Amino acid sequence: MKIYDELIARGLIAQVTDEAEIRDLVNEGKATFYIGFDPTADSLHVGHFMALCLMKRLQMAGNKPIVLIGGGTGHIGDPSGRTDMRTMMTSETIAHNCECFKKQMEKFIEFGEDKAIMVNNADWLLGLNYVELLREVGACFSVNRMLTAECYKQRMEKGLSFLEFNYMIMQSYDFYHLYKHYGCNMQFGGDDQWSNMLYGTELIRKKLGKDAYAMTINLLLNSEGKKMGKTQSGAVWLDPNKTSPYDFYQYWRNVGDKDVLKCIRMLTFLPLEEIDKMDSWEGAQLNTAKEILAFELTKMIHGESEAVAAQNASRALFGAGDSALTPSVEVDAASLVDGKIDVNSLLVLGKMVPSKSEGRRAIEQGGVTVEGEKVTDVRATVTEEQLTAGVLIKRGKKSFAKFILK
Repeated sequence: MKIYDELIARGLIAQVTDEAEIRDLVNEGKATFYIGFDPTADSLHVGHFMALCLMKRLQMAGNKPIVLIGGGTGHIGDPSGRTDMRTMMTSETIAHNCECFKKQMEKFIEFGEDKAIMVNNADWLLGLNYVELLREVGACFSVNRMLTAECYKQRMEKGLSFLEFNYMIMQSYDFYHLYKHYGCNMQFGGDDQWSNMLYGTELIRKKLGKDAYAMTINLLLNSEGKKMGKTQSGAVWLDPNKTSPYDFYQYWRNVGDKDVLKCIRMLTFLPLEEIDKMDSWEGAQLNTAKEILAFELTKMIHGESEAVAAQNASRALFGAGDSALTPSVEVDAASLVDGKIDVNSLLVLGKMVPSKSEGRRAIEQGGVTVEGEKVTDVRATVTEEQLTAGVLIKRGKKSFAKFILK
């Protein structure tokens, strides 16, 4: 099966501009394509993971990826999918986040001569002369048409800043610049980026008289309610210091029954023939499919040893593995007061809740146990002696850890 047909079979393609041309370029390994990542945090999250998977598949088929880090567009902020304006970041924060992105991507995409390259649009956007930019590309944009774009329409009632209004122009200019300087002939992105991507292709065609193409990724769970990468504790990050390999595993282990095979097709590199055999699975077999999904994705991001440990720890929670593999959290003795620490603080320390207010609610609702005993008093504590021996705390059925004195 050719790579383009495989992308379709895996449910990855949402929209394309010129299917016949794109099919040929991709299948023949002649696509030099880019995907942009705005550095809105100091870690990539699982929403970015989808784009990285697509990038890796295309690279494996002989196409050349360009990873575009949005050090310039990060100063503006993409209005797509948002109800209000992003918090403005300092230049120092943006630069730091860009470096964090680079380190994570280098573990996943193969960079080097005749392989993938990484560029930062701060290198050309931040030095632009405003009047020259207006003269060079402004005439190619219809304000009337721009206002019909979904990314703008959903913001018009609440208010769209002129700053954000320029994002589409900046993204289009990125494609124009990459075409001229790197021979980039194709842009990929989420299906919420379609309007921005169309303008990029049109800008190249109007200014250079050259062909350029755009393809959008089916955003999986994100297209069905913006759920991708969200849990009760916040976003699911690729940085193990923000989301542990165990929590990353558990996120995928707990996807819905109707989504698990879709996720396996889109995100794993298992052969389609093997996945097709799972189509008839139901009941307990779907739990096996979820374990396969969680293991494969955790292995890709955190390595096989972490994936094995996370799987064993997950099984231990349900009585199917070695309880000694339960994730542990060290507690600093300095955090104890009079030889005790409250359970709520431990929930936050173990990242079982995002905040103490959420921890209080979990305790009051009877969702927390300490060594198998339900805790309903928000003032409940554990002692230094208990921590020395190790204290098992669970929140709900799927979040647990053993807390041990450091």
